[in-house]
Parts: sequence; structure tokens; C-alpha cells
Amino acid sequence: MWNRTYSKRVRDLPAHKLWKVWTDVNQWHTWQPDINHAKLDGKFEVGNTFQLKPSAGPQVSIEIIEVELERKFTDLTRFPGARMYGCHEFISHGEELEIRTTMSIEGFLSFLWKKLVAEHVANGMAEQTEALIEKARSL
Repeated sequence: MWNRTYSKRVRDLPAHKLWKVWTDVNQWHTWQPDINHAKLDGKFEVGNTFQLKPSAGPQVSIEIIEVELERKFTDLTRFPGARMYGCHEFISHGEELEIRTTMSIEGFLSFLWKKLVAEHVANGMAEQTEALIEKARSL
């Protein structure tokens, strides 16, 4: 299994504001420049899916497989021969809140999907985190 993690700590930014931005999937394109559009089918809860169209690739269907209110969610993208997971977390460290994203991919064709998709997604995690923070601070 391949994985990559990015994290950043912030002060004076409550988790509920970040959570509001993260769970408003239909507005992701307004703060993530590499997304053309995203559309959540139903509520932000386990078992539901959203369609995501990145600017540099075809539309994909992503399933929400784990949700811990205002703390964590994990999504799953299925590719032929591989599964890619995105784990998005808030971790409290006293006065600071850590925003952590981990991308991982597994399966017999993971080497291919790592090169085609996962590395590109992982390379954008720092920029995405900064955009998330900026958007949450504007609420």
C-alpha cells in the first residue's frame, strides 16, 4: 500500500467551521481551483456518494465510508484493480488544531493508479489545506 500524509496546525479556527466547508461538497469548486465541480448525492453520511470532476481528469464517483462529526471523514474511489482512500481529520492539540489529510492506494494495479491519479492528488494536499483554512476563516 502506498500512502502520503500532509498536516498543518492552526490556531483560532474552530473545527466546526472547517467541517462546514469540508462537508459542503457541492461548493468545493469555489475554493479548490483543481476541481471543475462536485455533486453530493444525498446527505454527507456513510454510504452516500459524490461525483467529482477534476480539471485534469475524468469525472469519478467517490463513496463516503467513514464519518465522525466535526472530526474525521474517509472517502473511497474505486479504480479497476485498485482502491484509493482519502482520510481527512481534525486533531486537537490544546490551543492548536491539526488538519491532516492522508491519501492511500491499494490493490494489484495500485502502481498504475498511483502514477495516474494518487500522486497528483497528494501533491495538491498542501494547497488544498491552505484553501480550506482560508475558506473557513471567511465564514
